[in-house]
Amino acid sequence: MKPKRVLTIAGSDSGGGAGIQADLKTITVLGAFGMSVVTALTAQNTRGVYGIHDVPPEFVGAQFDAVATDIGIDAAKTGMLATSDVIRIVARKIRQYRIEKLVVDPVMVAKGGASLLRDEAKGTLINELVPLAYVLTPNVPEAEVLSGIRITSVSDMQEAARAIHKLGAKNVVIKGGHVLGEQADDILYDGSTFITFSSLRFRTDDTHGTGCTFSAAIATGLACGFDVFSAVQKAKDYITEAIRRAWRIGGGHGPTNHLAPLFTGGDARFPAGWESEWEAQNP
Repeated sequence: MKPKRVLTIAGSDSGGGAGIQADLKTITVLGAFGMSVVTALTAQNTRGVYGIHDVPPEFVGAQFDAVATDIGIDAAKTGMLATSDVIRIVARKIRQYRIEKLVVDPVMVAKGGASLLRDEAKGTLINELVPLAYVLTPNVPEAEVLSGIRITSVSDMQEAARAIHKLGAKNVVIKGGHVLGEQADDILYDGSTFITFSSLRFRTDDTHGTGCTFSAAIATGLACGFDVFSAVQKAKDYITEAIRRAWRIGGGHGPTNHLAPLFTGGDARFPAGWESEWEAQNP
């Protein structure tokens, strides 16, 4: 059985908790084959981001071509795209290779507060990339920027989702982790219907990379053939367990535990019958 192929287009996190590193861990644990287009290098750890080195746009395109022309892509996700030039080349390649199952995580600010998207690039993100998104996954601060709406409640999230949907994304998932309450509610809007995904809220500082992990899990679900609702639900279950059993690493915002479902005996992988088919081909 050939694994589903999931491409992450994002920045590298030297601390290993977010970005390309978090995405590839997630994709692997969920049973797919992960590939990467690195858009930026960061010097960061659990305490903050200490430097960003942009990858030249032409090299971003070269990575994309290398993967797409040889291995192929069943689904993709974007993360940190710091500049307008990088956003434009990524959008061009997505159109060129007709990638329909695209999850866009509009990364703007790191957990420690460092800006990961240049001010001049926000308009490019909205105009060039958001309309290509099959699923867009902003957190509350990002949704406020995209919609221009102040969010303090689930009803505000719904209003913002309507506004963001008009920008062209087919499905909008607003992550409610920044809205206070006992529950952590995310909402999915497909242009006509709202669906709420709820989980317990955990008291922890170890949430570095949650957005990257969540969006990578959705992309993996889509690659494996799940519809949007099922992919988001499974991703919600996965990130909830990863947060609940988060690693206590470093002195700041520690990473989630991407291996948590395996440690707890759960079957985190998406494709049904994955183990038996693999064992049959690998005696």
